[in-house]
Amino acid sequence: MRKSLSASAALVLFFAYSTEAVAQDDAALIASAESAAPQAISGDAAIYAVGEDGQMRTVREGTNGWWCMPDSPATPGPDPMCGDANAMEWAMAWIGKTEPPKGKVGFMYMLEGGTDASNTDPYATEPTGENAWIQTGPHVMVMNAVDMMAGYPTDANPDTTKPYVMWAGTPYQHLMVPIQ
Repeated sequence: MRKSLSASAALVLFFAYSTEAVAQDDAALIASAESAAPQAISGDAAIYAVGEDGQMRTVREGTNGWWCMPDSPATPGPDPMCGDANAMEWAMAWIGKTEPPKGKVGFMYMLEGGTDASNTDPYATEPTGENAWIQTGPHVMVMNAVDMMAGYPTDANPDTTKPYVMWAGTPYQHLMVPIQ
């Protein structure tokens, strides 16, 4: 009986520890995700995280129609983000390599900045001589507003302290607007 009780106690302790570790991990994910946008947006946003298996999971349900994702540990710099529903549709089209939804302008915050994106290739995973890897400080993005982007720089190596078009000439082009 004592051996059985010890095994049961060990399972209870393991479960409690695992649950606590997940809660701590979730708290860190939420803090990271919330850093992407003003608290008025991120504080009530849904928080989604991508697991090691590549599956999206809801860390926290939202109440304001916005969503946020924490920094990805797989990328070289900070990149938490928050967006509206239209930005999510745009992002899902980009991830799925399908056409973004027509007529739905999206808005996204990245107040921690981004240091790991090619300005020319939406699917680049690392810098090369041809894919114009750039760094952008804190910024906001406007997606699916192609007609509104006329006149903004579309250079492969833009001045990232000024508004510019990222991924110009692709279905996923969007306006990058630095905020500092």
